[in-house]
Amino acid sequence: MAGQNNNAPVGVFDSGLGGLTVAREIMRQLPSENIVYFGDTARVPYGSKSKDTIVYFSRQIVEFLKTKQVKAIVVACNTASALALEEIKDEVDLPMIGVVKPGAAAAAATTKTGRVGVIGTRATVESGIYTEVLKEIDPSISVIGKACPLFVPMVEEGMTEHPVMMEMIDYYLRFLKKSDVDSLVLGCTHYPLLRSQIADYLGSRITLVNPAYETARGLKKLLEENNLLNRQKEQAAANLYVSDLPERFKAFANSILPIDIDRVKTVNVEQY
Repeated sequence: MAGQNNNAPVGVFDSGLGGLTVAREIMRQLPSENIVYFGDTARVPYGSKSKDTIVYFSRQIVEFLKTKQVKAIVVACNTASALALEEIKDEVDLPMIGVVKPGAAAAAATTKTGRVGVIGTRATVESGIYTEVLKEIDPSISVIGKACPLFVPMVEEGMTEHPVMMEMIDYYLRFLKKSDVDSLVLGCTHYPLLRSQIADYLGSRITLVNPAYETARGLKKLLEENNLLNRQKEQAAANLYVSDLPERFKAFANSILPIDIDRVKTVNVEQY
């Protein structure tokens, strides 16, 4: 895999907008890497769908990314990482990384009480994937999971600063605030966009773990191991694709990414 693929892009996909937090971290930590991003905006949310459906969608997206000659794939979606990654990894002759394992490893390294909280979509929390991975790292860790389904639509509506958002944070996280959890995984890629609000609410006793940040670190390691790091120094390119609503996506991307996005293309992922 070494050599000729180094300048090829990294493929990144998510059910919609949230994975842009992962793309943002990759751009910050690996500024030389070109990115092809796909957001499945026509079929979002994934968090309420079955495992079979998410595996099916993920396979289609991977096939699309392969047509862009990507050198590695980042599953920038907790739900797809939890339910599809292991299933499709062996079918793809490319290095792949999800957001769950890097996030879990950081939480295990952070906790002092051995009590870790995980918030995410219903599918991620009910899959128990974070509990499974954390217990593989340290069997003595106990995990409290909480699904926060309304966070995603509110973030996508741009309501992160809205008073209703603070009411939702209180509604979902009140019991965590009273628990002895000292490390909390933001187990959905939208949630880093609520990081400061959640931190203000929970206080300094609970350390927030951002899997987007940890995934970019993990990607760097993966590319190094496969001798695939892009050594060129010029500003990398990012090509963004969606299955629906490109203008809305472009506005959101430009509000959080460190580079200007002038175009988002629509692709019919059903054909792959």
